[in-house]
Amino acid sequence: MATKAPESTDRKPRADAQRNRERILEVAKQEFIQSGANASLEEIAKKARVGPGTLYRHFPTREELLMAVFRTGLEKLAAEGQRLARDLPPIEALRAWLLLFVDAVATKKIIAPVLNTLVGDPKEVFKASYAQMHEALRALVKRAIKSGDIRKDLDPMDLLRALVGVANVATSPDWQQSARRLVDILIIGSRPLK
Repeated sequence: MATKAPESTDRKPRADAQRNRERILEVAKQEFIQSGANASLEEIAKKARVGPGTLYRHFPTREELLMAVFRTGLEKLAAEGQRLARDLPPIEALRAWLLLFVDAVATKKIIAPVLNTLVGDPKEVFKASYAQMHEALRALVKRAIKSGDIRKDLDPMDLLRALVGVANVATSPDWQQSARRLVDILIIGSRPLK
């Protein structure tokens, strides 16, 4: 008598399950931005058009949902660098990516305090995601240097440090507008010296 081979646990999720997961993450991100890290999970499920059971099947705890929102945001930011490099001239791609980074910092400002209490050092937990994001920035800067739009001695991390600095120093609700203005200042200041 033949025995049935055990099912692989490495199979890809069904398309509808993947769509549900992505919708939950997108709605959760918006709810966390609007209401903070303690946003109602019931409201998230409702707005994502899934039942609470579906939300909990994907994310058994609030902490797992918060971590997934943050990790997914970093991974999307990294992937966006490739798309922008394909679709825009070098300096415009870099500027657009830095503006997306400002939005990512806004999400992190809301989620990070909770993550810090849950996972210890988020830098270790999200090491691979941070690496992808940093590589995307390095590639955009390298491309802008090669095109002559950016000076050769620019350290890509200086751009991130400046934007994160504004986010950490500014306590007012309009810090994002300051950070967006700073993107243009950084781009202008990064032009080759004549």
